[in-house]
Amino acid sequence: MRLLLLEDDIVYNQSIKEYLESLGYEVDSFENGEEAYSAVYDKHYHLLLLDIRVPKLSGYELMQKLKSDTINIPVIFITSLTDINNLSIGYELGCSDYIKKPFALKELKYRVEQILKLYYFHTNHERLSLSDVYSYDIKSEALYDSSNTTINLTNKEKQLLLLLVSNINTYVSIERIKDEIWNDSYVNDVDVRMCIKNIRKKCSKEFISSLRGVGYRVVKG
Repeated sequence: MRLLLLEDDIVYNQSIKEYLESLGYEVDSFENGEEAYSAVYDKHYHLLLLDIRVPKLSGYELMQKLKSDTINIPVIFITSLTDINNLSIGYELGCSDYIKKPFALKELKYRVEQILKLYYFHTNHERLSLSDVYSYDIKSEALYDSSNTTINLTNKEKQLLLLLVSNINTYVSIERIKDEIWNDSYVNDVDVRMCIKNIRKKCSKEFISSLRGVGYRVVKG
């Protein structure tokens, strides 16, 4: 999953980024709020980690602008502030959590995992049951069959499956798939359909259902 980190302290920025990447996350880091704000429109992020007091655009101001733009991404604020009046601003804006400096990186790990599981998968468990036959490991983003054997997927297939699973029971349009999985690179509808076809070959045709003109989905088991 892709995370955005906004932190102007170079040491914190580097240590947090390297640690989260060691856990398997994709992390884009920024040191000022304006660059972070622009990045949200360049890529799809699953979670924003925002320091509050940063140059050009504060973490609070960034979240307020995204809220005004009707962009809904979970947010963890990183702060050394302890005053309840300051902390209440983030909760009123709709943040998911705060983590107060100084903190252990392992604490951040658990907070990130918990928010991602609840926000995207609506569960506290590590495994999701899919289509009565398959299971999906949220942490490793691995797909298993009924015999608990890993189904080998390419990187693009894993990214596409993650998108479908994080929108469980909901159809995801081809346009959204192209935007979030292929980003700015040129891709047509045939490429998306081929990727879906390849996943189905490794699983079953029924694993990913489609609705003409609407999109694709996977369902809970």
